[in-house]
Amino acid sequence: MIQLREDAIGVIQSHAIEAFPEECCGFLLGHVGEPKRVIEARRGKNIATEDRARRYVVDPLEMLHVDDDARTKGMDLIGIYHSHPNHPAVPSEFDRSHATPWYSYVILSIVDREPQEVAAWRFDESTKRFVREEMVRLPTETDSRKQRRATKR
Repeated sequence: MIQLREDAIGVIQSHAIEAFPEECCGFLLGHVGEPKRVIEARRGKNIATEDRARRYVVDPLEMLHVDDDARTKGMDLIGIYHSHPNHPAVPSEFDRSHATPWYSYVILSIVDREPQEVAAWRFDESTKRFVREEMVRLPTETDSRKQRRATKR
C-alpha cells in the first residue's frame, strides 16, 4: 500500500498540466514501510531526447541529488511519478523496460490538460510485470490539523 498526501498529488497534477502534451516526471519522497507514505512530490526534468509525448527519462544525477536531499531531511526516495498525456494511468512497455523493483511508480493520466486518474504501481522483478499498488489519498497536513481542531470543539 502507498499513501499520498493531496498536496503531493496537486504538485503532480500542476506539473502535468504545464508539461502537456509532453510527459512530465518527478520524485516521490517520504517514508518506506508498510504502508509507504509519500510526504512530498518534487518536480524533475524530463531529459528524453525524442517522443516526449510518450517517453520520460529521469536524469540520474538529478535523482542522486534528490535522494541525498531526502536523506538529509530524514526521508527516503520512494519512487518516481510521471504523466501519460491522452493515455490511461497504466504502465507502458517503455515504462516496464526502464523500471526498478524497489521504487513505486505513480502515473497520472491527463487528457486535454485535464488531470484524470492517478494510479500507483510497483515492478515485480520475478514476473517482470507491474502490479497495481493500493493507493490511499491523505489530506494535507494543514487539512489534518483543521480536522483535529474541529473535532476537539
